[in-house]
Amino acid sequence: MAMPASRPAPSRLLDARARASYAWVLPVLRRLREAGHQAYLVGGGVRDLLRERPVGDWDVTTSARPEAVLELWPDAVPTGIRHGTVTLILDRGHVEVTTYRVEGPYADGRRPDWVRFDAGLTEDLSRRDFTVNAMALDPEEGLLIDPHGGLRDLEAGVLRTVGDPDRRFDEDGLRPLRGARFAAALELEVEPATLAAMGRAADRVRQVAAERVRAELIKLMRAPRPSVGVDLLRRTGLLEGVLPELLEGVGMEQNRYHAYDVYEHSLRAMDAAPADRPLLRLAALLHDVGKPRTRRVVDGEGTFHNHQHLGAAMARDILDRLRFSRAERDGVAHLVEEHMFHYTPDWTDGAVRRFLRRVGPEAVGDLFRLRLADDAAHGPGGGSRSAQVLDELDARIRAVRARDEALSVKDLAVGGREIMAALGIPAGPEVGRLLERLLERVLEDPELNTREALLEIAVQERSRLDDP
Repeated sequence: MAMPASRPAPSRLLDARARASYAWVLPVLRRLREAGHQAYLVGGGVRDLLRERPVGDWDVTTSARPEAVLELWPDAVPTGIRHGTVTLILDRGHVEVTTYRVEGPYADGRRPDWVRFDAGLTEDLSRRDFTVNAMALDPEEGLLIDPHGGLRDLEAGVLRTVGDPDRRFDEDGLRPLRGARFAAALELEVEPATLAAMGRAADRVRQVAAERVRAELIKLMRAPRPSVGVDLLRRTGLLEGVLPELLEGVGMEQNRYHAYDVYEHSLRAMDAAPADRPLLRLAALLHDVGKPRTRRVVDGEGTFHNHQHLGAAMARDILDRLRFSRAERDGVAHLVEEHMFHYTPDWTDGAVRRFLRRVGPEAVGDLFRLRLADDAAHGPGGGSRSAQVLDELDARIRAVRARDEALSVKDLAVGGREIMAALGIPAGPEVGRLLERLLERVLEDPELNTREALLEIAVQERSRLDDP
């Protein structure tokens, strides 16, 4: 029997803890209703309350048109007014208020071609992507409006589209990617018809703007096990249009030190990285992306010499393609480039300083986290190989930093102007080369970092540069 459109809300939606999470939004509903409009809590907030998980953001759906919402809240931000969305800036946070709407297809892969505001609540819920996101809550009346069986699917651990999955995915090519993300984030199994339709949506997914794919990928990285979503993309054929480079590692055997092929190892490393650091998880996913193109077999063993260098270049290309910022791209590529460092206890203090100089103090923590995730993904017993070594290296780095020793040119006791004045040379590349040579000497022996010693060394280095 079909589930009714509305029913008494489950008690967990109305208990004291739940009400505390949305109490600050209730005045929004009341104000809209006092003005003669319908208004409900909707979407992910209702879903997460049903799952008894923290709610990140609250959305309100209403019969009020955007201009009516702005009349009630003149200071609101018309973030998407053409599509019915106004954002209220409240003391406790932001609330998106969106008018009931029906919408056309997303021909540009980004925005609907048209939007109409002549819909009712049932029609508005019918335009949404998945049943678990198509529920509305009336906390005052204690009703859950659930015309598509979202509660039933949530309790069964199932992800399905609202209505015909092919039509839902054709409306917006991002939805199959959202499906992969929801399957991972909500720990749901995609039902067969929805799964099959995801595979048929590959051409539509390719039309989605890179910025939207990037945002979805970052959200996926915060899932308990993002590998569930990535592998779902592989199984449906969608990964080829998003991260095709990962497919090169499928079935690519490694060596005696790895229990898994390159692809599965990368997914396991990503899962092992901290969930609250999505860019680090992305670096873990890509840390071995250069292996398939560098693989050689020597004495029956796979080798991947310099895969980190090729991998860093590939990571930059991938993140450029997906419109990540320059800082994000460079940060991820840097971790990929440096993840093969090999510390041994016989490193001199100078070697520790040069390592810290190359990696950068701000990146050391994530590089260590990446190494631990990489080790954990090697197979049974992984995860313990590097912990002791990293603890020792970390202690040595802390000692260097506590002594405030020079790690960059700006830490030197002399600058470019003093070099130019002492040696009588003009500004130019030669000054930069001399400063780098001075830094190398100071990294080896910090006691040389005095004005007198450095100027003397600069004279010596200049003469060497001048020698034919």
